[in-house]
Amino acid sequence: MSMDGKIPPSQHSNLPWRINEMANDFELIDAWRLPADGDKTEFGDLCAVFDADRVTDADKNSKASRFLFQVRNSLGQRFGWDENMNTLPIPGCTEVSMRDRLPVDVEAASIDGMDKGGFLPVFQTETEAAFEISNNLLHAILHLGWVDDGDGRYHGQMGIYVNHRQRRSVWYMKSIAPFRRFIVYPSLLRMVKKSWEARNGT
Repeated sequence: MSMDGKIPPSQHSNLPWRINEMANDFELIDAWRLPADGDKTEFGDLCAVFDADRVTDADKNSKASRFLFQVRNSLGQRFGWDENMNTLPIPGCTEVSMRDRLPVDVEAASIDGMDKGGFLPVFQTETEAAFEISNNLLHAILHLGWVDDGDGRYHGQMGIYVNHRQRRSVWYMKSIAPFRRFIVYPSLLRMVKKSWEARNGT
């Protein structure tokens, strides 16, 4: 694991997550160890940190990240990347949402009353959860896992899975990789750390 929390994708994908059976046609492009640890019962607190508003707007306290998102939104409007938000089928399939792929023993998360323009919850178990977002470029999954460290202790991990709709999506993700690595994700991890510590007033 690097000092900033980034881990090899295999360190996340090789664990026995339920998402592995649902997203085998997606590519895991990023994986991070999160600054959150606790006992098994605290995974729900980590999921609460990643509610739709915070996932989409994790950059509020970072000028650089705010600027990048403003540029991204402007490009999205110009080229129509964000049209058909969360309404298109998963590439190569007929299902529109990962909720359509859930095994019978995994309950779908409700999205009733939610803003359909950002990340939407897919499912949550005792140790795993997933959120998704879809637009004209790609379908992406933000996956959270609660990893057993032994002796009743767990830590959080995050994986980002992508399924591309067009060639320009592949180019787009490669071109923004340095910005994700050095600006966007560090901003998100700072938000997670701050929110996690604030639970107990630490």
